[in-house]
Amino acid sequence: MENNTAENSSSFKRSLTLLDGALLVIGSMIGSGIFIVSADISRQLGSAGWLIVVWLLSGFITLAAALSYGELSGMYPKAGGQYVYLREAFGKLYGFLYGWSFFAVIQTGTIAAVGVGFAKFTGYLVPALGDGNILLGDPKGFNISAAQVFGIGMIFLLTLINTMGIKSGKWIQFVFTFAKIAAMGALIIFGFLFFKDHSIWTANWSDAWMAKTVTKNAGVITHESLIGLAIIGPLCAAMVGALFSSDAWNNVTFIAGEIKRPERNIGLSLLIGTVVVTVIYISMNLMYLNVMDMKEIANAPSDRVALAAALKIFGSAGTTIIALMIMVSTFGCNNGLILSGSRVYYTMANDGLFFPAAAKLNKNGVPGAALWMQFVWASLLCLSGKYGDLLDFIIFTVLLFYILTIIGIFKLRKTQPDMPRPYKAFGYPVIPFIYIVLAATICVVLLKFKPTYTWPGLIIVLIGVPIYFMLEKRNKLKA
Repeated sequence: MENNTAENSSSFKRSLTLLDGALLVIGSMIGSGIFIVSADISRQLGSAGWLIVVWLLSGFITLAAALSYGELSGMYPKAGGQYVYLREAFGKLYGFLYGWSFFAVIQTGTIAAVGVGFAKFTGYLVPALGDGNILLGDPKGFNISAAQVFGIGMIFLLTLINTMGIKSGKWIQFVFTFAKIAAMGALIIFGFLFFKDHSIWTANWSDAWMAKTVTKNAGVITHESLIGLAIIGPLCAAMVGALFSSDAWNNVTFIAGEIKRPERNIGLSLLIGTVVVTVIYISMNLMYLNVMDMKEIANAPSDRVALAAALKIFGSAGTTIIALMIMVSTFGCNNGLILSGSRVYYTMANDGLFFPAAAKLNKNGVPGAALWMQFVWASLLCLSGKYGDLLDFIIFTVLLFYILTIIGIFKLRKTQPDMPRPYKAFGYPVIPFIYIVLAATICVVLLKFKPTYTWPGLIIVLIGVPIYFMLEKRNKLKA
C-alpha cells in the first residue's frame, strides 16, 4: 500500500520553489488571529511584558516544531505531510485519526472560520454582505447570514481556482501573501513613527511584569494579581489564541509532492516562514503597546485590537484600512489552506482510508475531487455557524498530534536508523524534547483549567476509531 502511495504521489509535478514554500507557510499562518487575540491575552495576564512573552513563547514553540518537522519532510518527501509521518512512525490508525480530525474540523473548520471572517470584514465596507444581514431563520436562533453565504462564495472561488492547477493557486498565494506582509509592515511603521504620544508606551512598561487577570462584571473591572505559580494556568490559557494564530505552519508539508528538492526546500520553507511570522506578530504587539494602554487592548470592542489601534493612528479611516487588510490576509490564508488540505485526503484515499474518488488527479495534475469534497464540508460548517466552537475544541487535540509527530522523530531514529535523512532535526534531541515538554505542559494545564477546550476535541478524534476499523474491514473484503 505504501509503495502505491509513493507512485501516485510522484505523479504530481514538482513545480514549486523555496520561495513558493515559504510564502505558503507565511500565508497560511497569518489569518485574522493577530488582529484579535491580543485582547484575550491581555485580559488573562494584564501586563505588557507578559503579552510579549506569550507571543515569544508561541513563536519559539512553533519554530521548534517546524525545525523538527524538517527531518520528517526530508525522509518522506511526498504528498500528505503529517498524515504520512504519523502513519510511518506509529501505524495507519494514528495517521487516520489525524486525517479524520483534519477533515472533520482542523482544516475545514479553519477554512470556514477564515471564509466567514473575510465576509464579516467585507461587511464593514458593504453592510449588505455582513453578518448583520440575516437571510434566513430567526435572528435569536438558528439563522443564515449574508456573511456565511458570501464566505462560502469565497471558498468556492478559491477551490475553483485551485482545481485549475498548482500554478493558479501559487500566484494567488504569491500576490496576497506579499500584500499582507506589506500592509502589516506599513501599519507597524505608522504605529511607531507617526504616533507621538510616548506616554502610553512608558506607562505600559512601567509595571510590565505585574501579571493580573482582568475581569469585567456588570461594567465593573476587577484585577486579580498573579503571583508565583498562580500565573501558570492563565499563561497556558492565554497561549491558546497565540498558538492558534501561529498554526497551519505545517501546511507546506502536505504539498511535498509538488515542491522542487523537497528534502531541502520544505525544511527551509518551515524555518523562513515561521521566523518571518514570529517577527511580524511580535512587532504588531509592540505597535499595539505603543498606541494603546493595556486597558484599551484588553477591552477593545469585539476584541478587534488592530481596528482600535488603526482608529487611533488614522482616525475614522482606520476602519476601512483594517477591513481591507484583513480581507487581503484572510483571502490569502484560505488559499493556502484550500490548496494544501486536499493533498492529505488524496494520500489517505490512496491508502484506502478516504473516499476513493479523492485518490485521482484531474487533467490539471491536482486532486480536484478532494478539493470539492473539502469545499462541501467546509461550506456545511459555514452554514452551521459552529465552526468557531469546533476550532476551540480541537486546538488541544492539534497540540497532541504535534507532540505525537515529534515523538515519532525519536522512534524513527531507532526503528529506521539507516533511512536517508537529508536534513536532521535542529538541536536534536534537546530542541524536540523541549517542544514536547512545553506543549505537553500546556495540554495538562488546559485539561484542568479549560476543560471545554479539551474533552470535546478528544471525543471528535475518538469517533474516528470505529470509522477506521470499518474502512479497514472494507479494504480486506475488497482484497
